[in-house]
Amino acid sequence: MIEARHLRVLRAVAATGSFSAAARELGCTQPAVSQQMKALENSAGTPLLVRTGREMRLTQAGQALSRHANGILAGLTAAEEEVAAIAGLRAGRVRLVSFPSGSSALVPAALAALRRDHPGTRVSLEEAEPPRSVELLREGDCDIALAFRYGDGPAEDAEEWADLVVRPLLADRLVGLVPEGHRLDRENATAGIGELADDPWIAGCPRCRSQLVEVCRSAGFAPRIDFATDDYPAVHGLVAAGLGVAVLPELALESIRPKGVRAVAVEPAVRRQIVALTLPDLAQVPAVSATLDRLARAAVR
Repeated sequence: MIEARHLRVLRAVAATGSFSAAARELGCTQPAVSQQMKALENSAGTPLLVRTGREMRLTQAGQALSRHANGILAGLTAAEEEVAAIAGLRAGRVRLVSFPSGSSALVPAALAALRRDHPGTRVSLEEAEPPRSVELLREGDCDIALAFRYGDGPAEDAEEWADLVVRPLLADRLVGLVPEGHRLDRENATAGIGELADDPWIAGCPRCRSQLVEVCRSAGFAPRIDFATDDYPAVHGLVAAGLGVAVLPELALESIRPKGVRAVAVEPAVRRQIVALTLPDLAQVPAVSATLDRLARAAVR
């Protein structure tokens, strides 16, 4: 009989490549990991691991079981949380992953409201950009992932999220950022993206960078990207120092005090759709559902 604890050990061995590293991650001994893997292989009736040099590698059967383990463990977590809530245990745990501007502009208000309404609910926060945040959700390492896609979202995003619960939050417009003294440094300035074709650029995260290149290509030029960073205060600092121009989500500007720069409305308008994602089983967990609700309310504000 395959047990959940054996699946957790299998996932740890697959992730770390050795019994000793898996034992450190799980907080147990190496013999205990070896014993549980042996019990799992006996239950499966086939080898799940082979040693290649100093590393353990999954067999084809091990790969198949590992793929299913993520969904099984996520479903088990959902079941435990829901049963606890139904039984009257007013305590929940939600693991939230967000991209940086979401962490600074959306998450604080949402979690403050959640703590006020449900003080027994604990929320942990980690930062990751999509698509990594979505991978963490699928791997069972978080319960809610804040993510974004540009425009209506490419077909591959829609397909990737087809089996997830998608909670739309807001449409976040991108704005230009230019240094003081720039030719567009004026009140209520609006500029076509092509007007910045000759400027050096500071680009953001890989997904944002790809979007920037695509928008500029549509305007007939390729941006000269001198710097790339997903740290928005760093982008602001580089622009303020006169080292280039950038486009940032309006949400990101809420978390910094722009000194030495001017925000410029850029045409054509580009918006990213910000969403909260979770698994269908987890969406039924009261603590997860309540967190989704508070995120939606924070986005409205």
